[in-house]
Formats: sequence, C-alpha cells, structure tokens
Amino acid sequence: MKKLILAAAVAASFVSSFAHAEDAPKPDNEFTFNAAVVSDYRYRGLTQTRFDPALQVGADYTNNPTGLYVGTWMTNIKWIKDAGTLTGTNTKGNIEWDIYGGKRGDIGGGFTYDVGGLYYYYPGNTLSNSGVKNANTFELYGQVGYGPAYFKYSQSLTNLFGNVDSKYSQYFDLGANIDTWYGTVLGLHLGRQNVKGSNAGVSNGQYSYTDWKIGLSKTFDDLAGITLGVAYLGTNLKNGVQTTPVQNGAKNVGKSGFVVSLSKTF
Repeated sequence: MKKLILAAAVAASFVSSFAHAEDAPKPDNEFTFNAAVVSDYRYRGLTQTRFDPALQVGADYTNNPTGLYVGTWMTNIKWIKDAGTLTGTNTKGNIEWDIYGGKRGDIGGGFTYDVGGLYYYYPGNTLSNSGVKNANTFELYGQVGYGPAYFKYSQSLTNLFGNVDSKYSQYFDLGANIDTWYGTVLGLHLGRQNVKGSNAGVSNGQYSYTDWKIGLSKTFDDLAGITLGVAYLGTNLKNGVQTTPVQNGAKNVGKSGFVVSLSKTF
C-alpha cells in the first residue's frame, strides 16, 4: 500500500510559499523544477522503497494572478514488487509518476486555501496479479492554511493503491512549517489514514492508522541552494500493513526511523 506523500511534502511547500508570498514579486507565469535524493521514500509514514534510497524529480507551473497550477513528480519504488513477493506472484511496477493540478490563494484574514486533484500513476504495474486491484489511484484534496500551519483533507475517488473496495478512503493531514534559528525550518506533521475495503482480518471492512513526523531542514545559499533535511517519523502500526504480518516475511513498513534528504529547486 502507498504513501506517501508527496502529499505531505507538496502541502508543506505550498504552505511555506504562502507564508513568504510578499517577500518578492513573482512573475505571472512561473516554472520550477526540483530534484532530490532521499535515504528512504516514505509516504504517509510507510516506506515505498523497502527502506532504501530514492531519486526523485519534478516540475511545476503556476499562473500567479489566478493561483492555478499543474505539476508532475516521479520517484523509484519497490512496494509493488514486494506485494508480489509476499503473495508468491510476479508483480511489476518500479516507478511512481504523480500528476496534479489545482488552485490556491488567499481567503482573507490571514487564511489561505489549496484545492485540487492528484493522480498516482504506476506505469505498467501488475499489482492485480497479487489478488488486489491496480495500483493507480486518484485523489481530490482541499487544504486550509494559517501562517505556518495547515490542515489538509484527501479522499480517493478510486481504489486506494490497490486495496479492494477502497473507494472514498480518507486521509487527514495536520502540520506546520515553522521558521526557527539560522534559517532552519521545523516541520511537524500528524496524519490519519482511513482505508475502506475488503481487507483480510478487518471485520468492519476498514482499517486506520496514524502517522507522524518531526523534521528540520535548511537551505544553504552558498552551496547552490541545496536543502538538507532530517526527519524522524513513523506510524502506530505494529506489523506494517495489517493484512501482511511480519512473521510471514514482510517488514514493518511503518516502523519509526530517520530519513535524510538532499534537494534543490531550480
């Protein structure tokens, strides 16, 4: 199962941009590109790369007068292949390609908003070979921010990352990105994932878990604008995805741990 992210990382970057909107005038049409190396790709607290590193790239376009934006982002993953290994089937899919768009702006009184849709595309994935559904997922999201803090709600309009009968699953995201000393940003996040569906061992057809993150990041202007980030994060899951017990060969994909990242926006 997936994720995370991006949604948390994208949400954090949106809030940060709102907080500094008046620092300098922006062009009407703005294109940016980003690249990152992370020690472990986590999404909503769960590793997507079996605790191995990931290379990630993305691009964004924003029309600043209207607040409309579109973007795309890609990363390597391992969770689809792992799903096949655990069920004794052959599954393929080692790339996640996200495509998103929406509108953001000011509500008034210091509040901001961000609404849009996000499609998680796994080219050529065969996750359905493992007895679940295709991994591709579409979510709608809405976010309200105030200063460094934000609250974001996401809901899937398809099955969620291959979970059977999981349409309309929900994710709640509360966080803040606080400027501290020496240009360091303190990032705080608390999330709650509710997954609907026919999950083995879940009598009410739904399971939920909580994820959290505490992180520090700093951009070094004298090092080509590279941003260094360190975060400690995890979930309250004891056996990873609840339908795949650790004793059957799976790792606890939601265990607590540190993630280190190097990133740059062009």
